Amino acid sequence: MLECGMSDRDRQALKRRSADLCKQLVVDELLVQSLQADSILTESMAESILAEQTSQKRSWRLLLLLPKRGPRAFSSFISALKETEQQHLSDLLTESPERDAENLHPEEEPEGKSGQLVMERTEKKRETSSVEESSEVSSSSAVQFQASDISSDSSERQKAAGDKQPDRVGDSSLPLPTQEEVSVKRQRTQESMEFSLDADSPINTPVLPCTPDFYLSHCQQSYRMNSSPRGFALVISNVTFDSHAASDLDPRKGGEVDDEVLRKLFTELDYRVTVHRDLTAQGMRNCIEEFCRCLGHQTVHSCVVCLLSHGVDGAVYGTDGQLLQLDWVFKSFNNAHCPLLQNKPKMFFIQACRGEEMDCGVEQMDGPVRTSSLSCEQRDAGREGQGESQQRGALGIKPRIKLPQRSDMICGFASLKGTAAMRNTKRGSWFIQELNSALRLRSRDTHLADILVQVNARIKEREGYAPGTAHHRCKEMSEFTSSLRKDVYLFPKYQPQY
Repeated sequence: MLECGMSDRDRQALKRRSADLCKQLVVDELLVQSLQADSILTESMAESILAEQTSQKRSWRLLLLLPKRGPRAFSSFISALKETEQQHLSDLLTESPERDAENLHPEEEPEGKSGQLVMERTEKKRETSSVEESSEVSSSSAVQFQASDISSDSSERQKAAGDKQPDRVGDSSLPLPTQEEVSVKRQRTQESMEFSLDADSPINTPVLPCTPDFYLSHCQQSYRMNSSPRGFALVISNVTFDSHAASDLDPRKGGEVDDEVLRKLFTELDYRVTVHRDLTAQGMRNCIEEFCRCLGHQTVHSCVVCLLSHGVDGAVYGTDGQLLQLDWVFKSFNNAHCPLLQNKPKMFFIQACRGEEMDCGVEQMDGPVRTSSLSCEQRDAGREGQGESQQRGALGIKPRIKLPQRSDMICGFASLKGTAAMRNTKRGSWFIQELNSALRLRSRDTHLADILVQVNARIKEREGYAPGTAHHRCKEMSEFTSSLRKDVYLFPKYQPQY
């Protein structure tokens, strides 16, 4: 039996920050399980929270329950926030009211304070022209809260987003994106907040569940995929680069949106997600090697690796300007170096340029008239044994089944070899946007290779809109490579009963 409710101070802290929490809080199974383990939530409470259809509703239900769950509820909630990489919300709740009173108005406060919806309205000289273009296009709230903002049918989507946009307090005129000054710790900037605030964008569209009938009719012909979690997911996102060691690598504005999108997506697909931000090339190697050695791979049925950075053909940059070769990454997960993942699907998604060539596109014969889409475009380019088997058979030794060095892998690339990958500074990269949307809507009944074909089709239709810049009417084409032996169905939200 819990003691009476939490203290007045803690209750007031929750009340004072309730609006921010409803907008920013990610209430997933990991956070709820942490509160259950501390006996703050009962099983029925946890089920009722997770049954809510939207992130905002789950947050609101949790915030209604917490003040009634005893004096330990607040401290347990703070611990759960830290465990789920939401330190910025923990800091927000533990700030004193006196400090809040001294702060500037949120829309006027400089960036760099965790959890604040603030951005400086200054810009680096080399980014001035693109930001001015962004400012013109982003003036209306319907555009600010539109999710797929660079596609050819953007005008219809803007209208739909404007019709559905819920009422919000204090965010009808959000600051424009400007110069980034993010630290190594994961912080949510204005760009990522626009995603989490937009109730109508794909980021908040729940992953559609697989039906029992579909699972039963497809599970025998596809890779086994019923462990819980389905596997482990590693996301490495380099956004800010060392100004001395990599002075020619600009900050990847919008990159922080991508890693948050991927974290939410794969968490909902029942993966145990780990996100690392801003690593050197050696730091990425260490992180990948540790991930490969994880003993947990033995009991799960797949793994996911996402690398987001500047890049060249065959490699991605660390924050120190050094290159990490993708061939080394794939080799780390091959059947020799990662035996715990033998015969299991290994999924890779690379958001980085594979060259510096800008795809300017060609005019389609008798093609449709193009439609405008939002600007803020950037690109993610940086700078330039048979004898042995016979002997074993002669000795009467039954040989083991041999595997090829590398198999059961599929890798989605944001761009073709030699070309640049496009990224919107407010909404994130084109490839991650489309991958997120396709997996949420299609993974219930479509295998991964077909989903990536659909992503290719969506990317093909996109066109940049940034008049006066090299990115105006730019194009991109994604692709994937595969050594899979079967179809990969993720069977989202389905757990067979034995």
